[in-house]
Amino acid sequence: MSEHVEGVGMATVNRPGTADGHACGIDTAMEVIGGKWKVLILWALHEHPLRRFGELRRLLPGITEKVLASHLREMEADGVVRRVSYDEVPPRVEYSLTEAGTRLNEALEPLAAWGRDRSTVRRLGEETG
Repeated sequence: MSEHVEGVGMATVNRPGTADGHACGIDTAMEVIGGKWKVLILWALHEHPLRRFGELRRLLPGITEKVLASHLREMEADGVVRRVSYDEVPPRVEYSLTEAGTRLNEALEPLAAWGRDRSTVRRLGEETG
């Protein structure tokens, strides 16, 4: 169960019987990757390392600047995205995956494979049906 805390994003409400409010590792992972865009941001940074904000936005059609900025801040706070700011004019900021972000992305690969398989099966079913 989650509740929205204004200005903080999603916060997990402690569940009875668990010290930190987590029942298993999946709920912990879902706190980091929850929502439509975070796994796509992970994928984009895996496929295209060291990206600037505008480049990431172009890689993710449909995401708003506000959502991308918010998710990048949350993912940085969760330790899966690294933000490097260069002291240049104009300012330059690059985003990349941390080691934890790379491991998380690798953990999501079986889920991606399942999705590709499901998409293929559904497409074949439509063609033969």
